[in-house]
Amino acid sequence: MITVDVDGEVIQNEIGYVQAGEEHLKSEIVRIDRNTVFMQVFEDTKGVRVGDEVEFTDRMLSVELGPGLLSMVYDGLQNPLNELAENYGFFMERGAIVDSLDRSEKWEFTPTAEVGDTVEAADKLGHVPEGIFEHPIFVPFRMSGEYTVESIADPGEYTIEETIAEVSDEHGQTHELNMYFRWPVKEAIDLYDQQQVPHEPMITQTRIIDSFFPVAKGGTYCIPGPFGSGKTVLQQVTSRFAEVDVVVIAACGERAGEVVETIQEFPELEDPRTGKSLMERTIIICNTSSMPVAARESSVYTAVTLGEYYRQLGLDVLLLADSTSRWAQAMRELSGRLEEIPGEEAFPAYLESRIAQFYERAGYVELGNGENGSLTIGGTVSPAGGNFEEPVTQSTLKVVGAFHGLSRDRANQRRYPAIHPLDSWTKYSGMIDDEKIQVGRDILEKGDEVNQMMKVVGEEGTTLEDYIIYLKSEFLDNVYLQQDSFDNIEGRTSLQRQKYVYGLIVEILEADFDLEDKANARDFFNRLRQMFTDLNYTRMEPEEERDSDEIIKTKEFQEQEDEIMSFIEEHLADA
Repeated sequence: MITVDVDGEVIQNEIGYVQAGEEHLKSEIVRIDRNTVFMQVFEDTKGVRVGDEVEFTDRMLSVELGPGLLSMVYDGLQNPLNELAENYGFFMERGAIVDSLDRSEKWEFTPTAEVGDTVEAADKLGHVPEGIFEHPIFVPFRMSGEYTVESIADPGEYTIEETIAEVSDEHGQTHELNMYFRWPVKEAIDLYDQQQVPHEPMITQTRIIDSFFPVAKGGTYCIPGPFGSGKTVLQQVTSRFAEVDVVVIAACGERAGEVVETIQEFPELEDPRTGKSLMERTIIICNTSSMPVAARESSVYTAVTLGEYYRQLGLDVLLLADSTSRWAQAMRELSGRLEEIPGEEAFPAYLESRIAQFYERAGYVELGNGENGSLTIGGTVSPAGGNFEEPVTQSTLKVVGAFHGLSRDRANQRRYPAIHPLDSWTKYSGMIDDEKIQVGRDILEKGDEVNQMMKVVGEEGTTLEDYIIYLKSEFLDNVYLQQDSFDNIEGRTSLQRQKYVYGLIVEILEADFDLEDKANARDFFNRLRQMFTDLNYTRMEPEEERDSDEIIKTKEFQEQEDEIMSFIEEHLADA
């Protein structure tokens, strides 16, 4: 934190550069008090002295928006890490700044606007191909009022800095437009006709989420859990198999080794939709715990702004923030340097409102051209000791639409995903009938009660009926709520398969079985569990029929299903 005497006008969140010798250190205004401003510096301030000059830019902390964002790895200030590594080696120089978008790459531009057209902010002038998408070239979002197109570039290859259109405003002043523009990260992009209530489920192909705790496109959810409970793996699986167009990962404050693993693995992962690298539709914002704290605080805003931009393209975007606890800790450090009155556990008093403002930038929107786009935000929380009563978790639970609470006990028992089925909840509707889901929840609750009782009186102190309920709850947990994320078949369960297999399981949960004693019941459910486990690893639909509305089963799946049904019928009690 530095204090600067200002001669002239400045604005909140304006960027300035501290002139420390030959270095220019990027800083942001966080408080203005008459002619004195307080600035957070995004670099180490070693060598900065009283009397050094600060050059202001008349521009707030912003990101560059345009073609070329996909597949990039940025830091919290949108500096491309690969470019920094090439230019400066393993140890970055202080004050190093690199263009966020490649100025030399040429894009195949196809104009759609014509001379004489009237356009305004967020209208399309043309488009360029970017991976599997058609990337529109917009009238910059900050331009207000209506403009007339005076000229438009012919089809061909252009860099993002070349002029592709000229427009004139109502005063006759001409403006040259190119393929990119800037947008302040702490201001939401709201150039849409209306925001709708999220209603369409975002299919993740993780059974416990889609069936029991679904998330809607444009909704919000959080994944709190202690260290080692599988938060990062669950996020990586979600980013790979979720039915969304673009994934933005904000690694804000996590350990460097964990982030490096993500950066190394994503280019190697195959995108199930395209067969190409998953990285081609992913953006990673990387600001680890060893990088500047001030930049960590900005990293989530950088990530959500990029997500809003691709939503404006009419795409479904998923933003995964890992972890918002580290972001909140960065806010706590900044608040302490400003000598603000602390709140609970020394977090700033405005912690709750800042978290709410972040999650409120999610949404399912209708754009001006009639298309729909969505930005879904999922944030992990890392409460110390797994204590969900701490301020960051509680503030997050007040604003999100779904809570996927990870359990230390389930993780220790190797039950993955370690989402606790009794503690978690959702406000969104799923694609499976609520009545069937309630059957499963009731069995899980009753089974947990019997399990708690058995810890006191032992298995011998329970009745056969109660023991069967416990075995049914364990059966549901083992064959449906748990999932092998590293298997190509078991790791991605289509919605059609979830509906069908869960329907079979509900029939078992509601059935009465003729079982002589507890040993016989245990043997029966152990064998049934193994048969269903084998079924989970068997392809149900041919790959080309995965998205079909009809139930189309492979021969191997049908044979195993017939074997299971025959085994069940042998043990059914008489009506």
